[in-house]
Amino acid sequence: MAWGLLAHGERLAAGLILRLLYRIRVRGAENIPARGPALLIANHVSYLDPLLLRLCAQGPPRFVVNRSCVERLGAMAGLIGPILSAEGHEQQALEQVRAELLRGGVVGIFPEGDITPTGHVLLFRSDWESIAFATGAAVVPVHLDGLSGALWSYRDGELVERPPQLRMPVTVSFGRPLPPGTRAAEVREAILELAAEAAGLRFGPQDRLERRFIGMAKRRWRQLAIADSTGRELNFGRCLIAAMLLAGWLRRRAPAEPMIGIMLPATAGAALANFGVLLAGKTPVNLNFSAGREAMDAAIRQCGLKTILSARSFLEKARLEAPPGTVLLEDVSAGFRALGKLGVAAAARLAPSWLLARRYGGRSVDDTATVIFSSGSTAEPKGVVLSHRNIVSNIDSLRSIFRLRPDDRVIGVLPFFHVFGFTCTLCFPLTYGYAAIYHPNPTDARAIGELTARYRGTLLMATPTFFGQYLRRCEPEEFRTLRYAIAGGEKLPLSLARAFEEKFGVALLEGYGVTETSPVIAVNVPDLRPGEARLRTHKPGAVGRPIPGVAVRIVDASTGARLPVGSEGLLLVKGPCCMVGYLNQPERTREVFREGWYATADIGSLDEEGFLSITDRLSRFSKIGGEMVPHLRIEQAASEALDGAPCIVMATPDPGRGERLVVLYTRRDVSPAELWRRLQRSGLPKLWIPKQENLFFVEELPPPLPSGKLDLRRLRALAIETVRGRDTAQTG
Repeated sequence: MAWGLLAHGERLAAGLILRLLYRIRVRGAENIPARGPALLIANHVSYLDPLLLRLCAQGPPRFVVNRSCVERLGAMAGLIGPILSAEGHEQQALEQVRAELLRGGVVGIFPEGDITPTGHVLLFRSDWESIAFATGAAVVPVHLDGLSGALWSYRDGELVERPPQLRMPVTVSFGRPLPPGTRAAEVREAILELAAEAAGLRFGPQDRLERRFIGMAKRRWRQLAIADSTGRELNFGRCLIAAMLLAGWLRRRAPAEPMIGIMLPATAGAALANFGVLLAGKTPVNLNFSAGREAMDAAIRQCGLKTILSARSFLEKARLEAPPGTVLLEDVSAGFRALGKLGVAAAARLAPSWLLARRYGGRSVDDTATVIFSSGSTAEPKGVVLSHRNIVSNIDSLRSIFRLRPDDRVIGVLPFFHVFGFTCTLCFPLTYGYAAIYHPNPTDARAIGELTARYRGTLLMATPTFFGQYLRRCEPEEFRTLRYAIAGGEKLPLSLARAFEEKFGVALLEGYGVTETSPVIAVNVPDLRPGEARLRTHKPGAVGRPIPGVAVRIVDASTGARLPVGSEGLLLVKGPCCMVGYLNQPERTREVFREGWYATADIGSLDEEGFLSITDRLSRFSKIGGEMVPHLRIEQAASEALDGAPCIVMATPDPGRGERLVVLYTRRDVSPAELWRRLQRSGLPKLWIPKQENLFFVEELPPPLPSGKLDLRRLRALAIETVRGRDTAQTG
């Protein structure tokens, strides 16, 4: 039956069904064309997408869909006036689109070709471009948000056959019409920007971290939640009880203190302390005890911390002096009376989740969830304020793109004062119901290998520096159960990725993020169907596609002008993961936001498939001879010339030219003259190659920061000291 002749009752029934399934919000309704010719170009998340757009759009648009969509919709397919695009007959469908547009009609197209299996907006087909141009049709970008994991969409690689819940919040965004000559890649970017704006609208008070933790603990009471290398193990029920006990104590001890410091390594105790602080309605601030007393005191002062949680065993082992206001968890635990613990345990087990959330959960998703102080790898540490919305949006996006199982276990080796550790190895597993296994020293490869084997770890996240140590010191059997190994924090060498996969049989996936984005911006995901280009989600050398709900833009670093696909420039990011701002530094916050986009200070590019590549940090470029010279490119060439030996490129002051490039390397049997000759043959532009006199062998380079990042401040100091020593020797 043609859609125009459908009975009014059938259309009404379809609308009622959709409104029962979803709470629908429409944005940009003024951009919906009342009449054509116009093309609605939309992302494709579920088989119900065309019906949903039909309900939201004015007039009667027709939709180009495949046979599986028509079969799923059954009798309701007539509502969308389907233009069938069968494999091998795409041209016939396009001719129908052309005819409809020439009649002044409105047609909806899903250029991904089929529904996305990961939540990513996949590669767009471009065969509609010429038709839009020839017919003069306006191109309207459309984004559907909130449908991933809903009825007839994919979750963990499987099609969802039953609604997981009713009245799921869904946002349909219509962007401003684009001119007929707009390319598919540009429309895709416009849709991703709509996605970033809509993603933050999903969340309400129930999406606070501690409320999600309460709900998950109630559902998975007896399941393992936390373990660490000391042998401590707790199920979700015991974790909830312990966190509630600490929350009650904090409310009595520090009722007026909005922030509580935590000075602990990544252990079960640190995880409980963080959620105890959250359940008390306060903000945990994990202090970087490895950054030195001066940096830690600055963080304490900026946050106004009066209470700091630590442990006697940790302070003694690390030989650290406790800051003023430090309270030892051993003493807190010893003060709990048996009757009080019994009452809290009974409440945790018997009270419904909503009641516990009212007692222990905060009220706003925009409250501060944590303050993370930057590692100080390039400048003085600064406090990054992250809200519950920031972090929850980030972990939700990660959950949508990975195929996870209830028995997955995260191996946590990064400190919680690093945002990667706080978000990905603390908040992510404990709010989604996966066990988290902690070890406080990410460089202790032997212990991490043994811990992964003992607990059958499936997800390991660390920096390439740490993965290099695991490659050398761990045995294949120890990582036998790993399903995901994700590297971030610095550039992943392709040689390391290849060697890791060859030894352990699991791909080492590169991701990228910064503290200010909570942190993940993009990450590679194993290809669902290897060899099928349309579904490609893993590209070695790139850091992956931006995660759902995050949009990126490449602009000229000087002018801010948007650059075309494939160009290198300054990377901007938009999405609900972007920070609230820098603590007590409104001017500095304004400097890094450009009309809602966060400027990362990283240089990158986007390719035609939407994969992001990071070239270097803006701060790691030198202007020589009027040209911007990237340090990372020189480091890669030098490392290859040294057969993988560690090296670093730094810029030091030069009285005549402003800056000089210095290479520090650790391979004793290669002389500076020989390294210089190899660099000459590397293919680097001559201008980029440092002078032979500025190539230096050093016994060792400073160790990485606890986060796994390069300690650029110490490296620069070493470079300056080395050059000064050479100059002094020459003049002497």
